[in-house]
Amino acid sequence: MRKYLYMFFFILLFSLLACSNQEEGEATSGELLYEPGAYTEIVDGHNGDVEVEVTFTEDRIEAVDIVSHNESPDISDKPLNEFPNLIVENQSLAMDAVSGATYISEAILTAVEGAVNQAGGDVEALKNVPITTEQVDEVVPIATDVLVIGSGAAGMAASLRADELGADVVLLEKMPFIGGAISVSGGNQVVMGSELQAEAGVTNDSAESLIQDLLENGAHMNDEETLTLFAENVGETTNWLNQYVGIKYDMEDGLHVLAEYEHDRELAYVNGGSGFTETAEQAMENSDIELYTSTTANELVVESGRVVGAIAQEDSGRTYEITAESVILATGGYGNNDALLTDELKNILYYGIESATGDGILMAQEAVAADTQLMKYGKQYPNGVEVSEGIAKSTIGGNITAFNEGSAILINDAGERVVNEKASNRDILKVQLAEESQMFYLLLDEETFEMWTPGLAHAGISESDIDGWLENNGSETPYFIHGDSLEDVAEIADINVDVLSATVEQYNHAVQAGYDETFNRPDAFMNKEVEGNHFYLIEQKPRFATTMGGLVLNGDLQVMNTDQDPIEGLYAAGEIEGGVMGDDSPSGANNAWALTSGKIAAEKAFETIE
Repeated sequence: MRKYLYMFFFILLFSLLACSNQEEGEATSGELLYEPGAYTEIVDGHNGDVEVEVTFTEDRIEAVDIVSHNESPDISDKPLNEFPNLIVENQSLAMDAVSGATYISEAILTAVEGAVNQAGGDVEALKNVPITTEQVDEVVPIATDVLVIGSGAAGMAASLRADELGADVVLLEKMPFIGGAISVSGGNQVVMGSELQAEAGVTNDSAESLIQDLLENGAHMNDEETLTLFAENVGETTNWLNQYVGIKYDMEDGLHVLAEYEHDRELAYVNGGSGFTETAEQAMENSDIELYTSTTANELVVESGRVVGAIAQEDSGRTYEITAESVILATGGYGNNDALLTDELKNILYYGIESATGDGILMAQEAVAADTQLMKYGKQYPNGVEVSEGIAKSTIGGNITAFNEGSAILINDAGERVVNEKASNRDILKVQLAEESQMFYLLLDEETFEMWTPGLAHAGISESDIDGWLENNGSETPYFIHGDSLEDVAEIADINVDVLSATVEQYNHAVQAGYDETFNRPDAFMNKEVEGNHFYLIEQKPRFATTMGGLVLNGDLQVMNTDQDPIEGLYAAGEIEGGVMGDDSPSGANNAWALTSGKIAAEKAFETIE
């Protein structure tokens, strides 16, 4: 009898262990988790298709190989190199806790999930297997001359300039890659007063003109001390970027014609924002800058009222206690932190970077009672498409070409043209927000559509994105409606076709006459009638990324406290500053301010080094 009891208990114990192994996602003997083989998935990345091949045995993911992609090296290196290994090592898709570049990280995960489904695996089970990363319980002291926190445009400029001057520089970046907002921007910059602007044919521009344009665009809410500093130094900064850092500007396409500016003063970077970042990163690799990525500054260190460093933690758990003669905050804006946004901004589509959470502002407020201003304002644009709930991508690159060279017009959801398409973004947005739906449609004929689509690539909209949205044909957002006649697109969009036809007829008559008496669109941008046998209606929704508020700075870019006293040892640059642009910013100005203020902050910080 005892013999049989022992056998019963052994069988019970074995069964419990087997169940435990199955619950933990481990295969029991003979269990088929996957259909063995190699499976390929092609998904959308930021700059185009990402092709991933996943190899399975019966019971595990054997390999994840990135076959091809078009991502920028500086942004995508870490996820491209690390994500496949993490997936295989952990047999897991629970990657939420692993920082990475948004588009390429999501692309890799989406592709592997698709391959798992192809192989008959359980995606949800893999998402429940935790990722284990080795943690380091270590405190490392670091001493430097200049500590820069944040590696966007302002942080890169500050680090490179301080290094050029001979300072020891430590640069912290909480993401696994550098570049910040400029790396995923359209890549335009104000170059007023530079040698490049003169080379492009404009020699009569001035700081005074730029100041007046920015005051008008910013509703005269601008901080005039930092605005003047910007206007008087942006030309020299552009020369430095071009000649010392090696930044290449698109002189072939030349200066942009924009309604916000009295003079033509904006240039694009060659290969856009990612092209800028790749060149700046190469300059940093050739410098003596100590760069720490995946490292978040959590606290400013203050002694006798002076900022003397910061405490930072690496994703691995390693802590850095950094002492510095000067600290430059270049952590960007707060567009991705709902706690710092007004209800109005929370309801606008966001298209910025995930790292824009206002870290520097919060640290400075806590450590030294830093003052802020204009925190309720964000830079809104009228040309977003809603690619997922609450998230936008920009069509502005394509729109510029379509308005300049094609027949594109903007209509409301009643089918009426209601604005000059070549007006400033601020003026277009004002009309758009007055509409009940707060949405426009971009009306394109086939020829204009073909010239419009290439301009979307720098905003992370791929050909496969467009193909998928066209296939949906207005059934879900983003609305990329198309048809063989105005009647077809009007029916899908629920627009009165008679109104839409009359709008097109009126615009075409204006093109023939060479004068837009209704909205005064400049004659130079009325080159083509809306015509043909295929038409498109593309949604245009308000979007924002850049926040206009932030820290109050003085003319030396020192952070001011709530008593309006400068905080010794603490400087700031870029979007973290609140006020230079007022309540709005025109195209190319934010990149220019970030780079100009970063360079100047480094120069001011260097003056304090003993």
